[in-house]
Amino acid sequence: MSKILIVDDEKDVCDFIQNYFRKRKIESAIANSGSQALVMFANYKPDLVLLDIKMPGLDGLHVLETIKKETPEAKVMMLSGEENEETVNRAKQLGAIDFIHKPLELKELSKVITLLLGENN
Repeated sequence: MSKILIVDDEKDVCDFIQNYFRKRKIESAIANSGSQALVMFANYKPDLVLLDIKMPGLDGLHVLETIKKETPEAKVMMLSGEENEETVNRAKQLGAIDFIHKPLELKELSKVITLLLGENN
């Protein structure tokens, strides 16, 4: 079974995404901060990380950079409520495999995750 780490400082967003995956029998864990995400990434060893960009403390770009330095093959998809081309480009330079804008369209999210994880959910 594939594992996804959901990282967002908005608890409602995390709960909504986690419930969506639970219904599709995809295991997931939640981190509500950048520092928590780094610890959870090391311990949980997810197949995919859904990572919000704007968070207090360590932002998503810093977390992405740290994850990719430690685990270059890690799959990280960025989530954000704003459309900033500079941020999107920076995330891609750091190794993000995709960028999805909030509010999330779950059909789009499901298609991307299915493609990335090679599952038929």
